[in-house]
Amino acid sequence: MKGKVCVFGSFNLDIVSRMARFPMPGESLIAQSCMMGPGGKGANQATAALRAGARVHYIGKIGSDDFGSFARRHLEKTGFDAITLFTCKEKPTGNALIYVAGDDAENMISVYPGANLTVTAQEVARCQPTVAAADIMLMQLENNLNAIQRMVDSARAAETFLILNPAPWQKVSDGLLSKIDLLTPNSTEASLLSGMTVNDVPSARQAAAILHRKGVRQLIITLGTSGALLSDGEQFSLIPVYPAQPKDSTGAGDAFNGALAARLAAGEALEKAALFAAAYASVCVERAGAAHSMPLYADAVERMRAFPEIAIQALQPATV
Repeated sequence: MKGKVCVFGSFNLDIVSRMARFPMPGESLIAQSCMMGPGGKGANQATAALRAGARVHYIGKIGSDDFGSFARRHLEKTGFDAITLFTCKEKPTGNALIYVAGDDAENMISVYPGANLTVTAQEVARCQPTVAAADIMLMQLENNLNAIQRMVDSARAAETFLILNPAPWQKVSDGLLSKIDLLTPNSTEASLLSGMTVNDVPSARQAAAILHRKGVRQLIITLGTSGALLSDGEQFSLIPVYPAQPKDSTGAGDAFNGALAARLAAGEALEKAALFAAAYASVCVERAGAAHSMPLYADAVERMRAFPEIAIQALQPATV
């Protein structure tokens, strides 16, 4: 049986410009290519969860503009089990300007959230039956914080397993963190959440200990090419990176989170789901465009079969 994943999060229209390098302040550069397509962390992660094998209900909000019409057409043909799409008349659909540069496909992103920041208490309340019916609730921080807090409370009341990917960064309370079943920050977000600089596995372990003291139950800190640290407060494990030839790293985090939610919803243990998510993300970065690049379940399985030696590594206890 496929598990049910409910994703509450943003939809943005992405404009992606590929460059040989990032421009300097005041400099104009000719782009190697430019494309426009669907994005937003919520929609991207919902698409990843779908293609990784889950039944997905996506909840988002758009504007009543041309970008919003594009969003609705795109989402309706994506293949989700269901869509709850609210509309804002005062703000436009969210959008993002993305530079992708260099051989390592690093990216810089400017996001205008627009309608994503206008989700009301009444709209959250209308989603309660959907949240209660899900095996996994997956959220990010690209919506207004009061709506996020209400959706978290809705998931807790329904006893739905809750994953929060704390991106893009917003300051959140320790009280909110204590309600999350699984937190998935990258190194920058882990630094901001913990108050200490995270740039490698040892510093990630220290940050994890701080976050557990704040009430976080389980967390995965993604560390780019160093892999990811998985911690439950007592044991630490390292999730390795699968080899890849990166073309566009824009959707890597969204791919990881969506795939992770899908496999947890299917009943897999956290370590196994995280290893699958790492393989899934490695396939994603080899393709251009965040939403368009989300692989299928079979693609990640094939990547895992190609590298059978890659496995979760248990780390020795350390004083942190």
